[in-house]
Amino acid sequence: MNYLNQKYYIWLIIGFSILVYVIMLFIFPINNKILLNYLKPISIVVTIDTLFAYVFCKFIWKWKLFYNWLVPFPDINGTWKGFIKSTWIDPNTNKRPDPIPVILTIKQSFLSTSCVMRTKEMESFSFISGFRIDQDNQILQLVYSYNSIPKQTVKDRSPQHYGTMIFNITNNNGKGLIGEYWTDRKTTGTINLEFWKKERVDKYSESIGEHPVSEIREEEK
Repeated sequence: MNYLNQKYYIWLIIGFSILVYVIMLFIFPINNKILLNYLKPISIVVTIDTLFAYVFCKFIWKWKLFYNWLVPFPDINGTWKGFIKSTWIDPNTNKRPDPIPVILTIKQSFLSTSCVMRTKEMESFSFISGFRIDQDNQILQLVYSYNSIPKQTVKDRSPQHYGTMIFNITNNNGKGLIGEYWTDRKTTGTINLEFWKKERVDKYSESIGEHPVSEIREEEK
């Protein structure tokens, strides 16, 4: 996993360090032309470099200015909304369910990413996540494994399970996620999401959409 284009990052740090060093010499000129005196500002330069690295990892990496040439992945923080298309066959109808409304909330920093997916019937939480990046082969993917916890009312037909998700990040600005998943209960499917809002929504609202299997079960009662 590559969090930075190392070549450009090294040159950026070198250029930034030289700039800071020159500024230090301008502010605190050296009158005594002794080599040791020219080395003294280096400790200050290292301190400023460390502070810059912290600020970069905390805030600056999100700037679109650095995307693609320095930071190889976009800022995808926020809530995404779309549909799951499952290959699961409903034993009551012998058919696949209609597309299932879903939201995905992503909490991303420079060095870590966590994902929570919600439908009306379940919540799934990532426990391993990261980006798969191969610029030579035009691959930019979000990959994570998760624990899915269905609501108590549906556990008789939808038990807790583990799975893995792979999303292709599209549109060059992080505005589309097209993914596939598979689980340890041998179900698979696809998920298409579009960016919804920067706010991380921590609860599924019925206004987002009903779960098609739940609707069928309600009609059967």
